[in-house]
Amino acid sequence: MLHGPVLSWYEDNARDLPWRAADATPWGVLVSEIMLQQTPVVRVLPVWHDWMARWPTPKDLAAEQPGEAVRHWGRLGYPRRALRLHACARAITDEHGGEVPADHATLLSLPGIGEYTAAAVASFAYGGRHAVLDTNVRRVFARAVRAEEYPPTATSAAERRLAESLLPELGAARWGVAVMELGALVCTARAPRCADCPIAQVCAWRLAGKPPHAGPARKGQTYAGTDRQCRGRLLAVLRAAHGPVPKEALDVVWDDAVQRERALDGLIADGLAEALDDGTYRLPHA
Repeated sequence: MLHGPVLSWYEDNARDLPWRAADATPWGVLVSEIMLQQTPVVRVLPVWHDWMARWPTPKDLAAEQPGEAVRHWGRLGYPRRALRLHACARAITDEHGGEVPADHATLLSLPGIGEYTAAAVASFAYGGRHAVLDTNVRRVFARAVRAEEYPPTATSAAERRLAESLLPELGAARWGVAVMELGALVCTARAPRCADCPIAQVCAWRLAGKPPHAGPARKGQTYAGTDRQCRGRLLAVLRAAHGPVPKEALDVVWDDAVQRERALDGLIADGLAEALDDGTYRLPHA
């Protein structure tokens, strides 16, 4: 009941994204999946193109210092993802002959690869039959099948069972990306466009009168004035410098000294920055 309308809608409305192209490599798919976590497509596209031009294979990235991955991560946010991708590239190069594994369990064994990313790469890069549960897919299934405005905060076993029960025998990868696209473009979190939805007539949430979310209030993330913003300012200085920078260059970008030192300590603890013996700081080397 859901498959035909969703797949037909996707055929007509899918965005032309490079990691979905017929010539996209498994490495390109893996890079896109890490970059797209908590980051919109419009911000990912230019950085993804830059990375793929600079490091078209895992071996190319593995040959670089991890600090270069952080530098070219730009302003995508959550820069630890850059370190995870670098570690992943080295593991793929050292342990898998430079080829991104196709097997779901093997993908899970790579540094920084969780259940979602392993399923996405095995499915989208290799056509495997896996339930790919990102935020958009979970929201579509919560509304269409469970009559709930939003899914639980964390993915539940019941959600996994539902997603697996809806997997078609053939074309599971296309089904997964089609549902994901429906959630991204139509069944959005704040303003779902039910009039444009191909499954509106059978959507349990719409038929139930769109009952509001019964769980805790969903709060948007604040950014201004947070440690996260402070870390971003400090990291921007390190990214712009092609060598160590003195402490004074970091001090001038944030007035609150206590918060600044806490953020700098956090960057060092997370492996995103290094403190050198002469009192200067740089992006990580390893």
